[in-house]
Amino acid sequence: MAAVLLSDRVQNDAQVITISTEKRADVCEREALLDRAMGAGRKRKSSEKLRRNRLPAEGLALVAKDEAGILRGTVRLWHVDAGVDADGHPVSALLLGPLAVDPRAEGRGIGSTLMREAIARAADLGHGAILLVGDAPYYARFGFSSEKTGHLVMPGPFERDRFLALELKAGWLDGATGILTATGRKAG
Repeated sequence: MAAVLLSDRVQNDAQVITISTEKRADVCEREALLDRAMGAGRKRKSSEKLRRNRLPAEGLALVAKDEAGILRGTVRLWHVDAGVDADGHPVSALLLGPLAVDPRAEGRGIGSTLMREAIARAADLGHGAILLVGDAPYYARFGFSSEKTGHLVMPGPFERDRFLALELKAGWLDGATGILTATGRKAG
């Protein structure tokens, strides 16, 4: 668990946010936050097909809580195969999403802090790459680009320019081609 001091640009004071691994007790609050932040259509996205009935990668479901213990942000990463390499072997990777911040707490750096922590933990755990579908200008600040996703596809409709990757190990996605498939543990 890491406590992070964030600047609150709206009120021009400081706020302490604690980033920790999601617990079972966080599930209802996380789902309510996702509904508020992403709306009713969030479960129809192609990324959701890869997450459905799966558990997030061990240690890579994170929440951000304020000093009062209120959940203000969430991010999860999921095991996937990013197609296959030149020899036909599956290329393991992580799929990030959703990243969401409570609309009442936007603009305070919570999303950025969650992203940096998720990337650092994934790297520390030895993962080779993270993929996501999202706003390219936002995610570029963390090193994501569409450079390595040109030969990969999502299982369903997606916007090519929003399909991004970050290699945690140089060359991890070199030659990867094909459709992303879910590989994580199935939910109970």
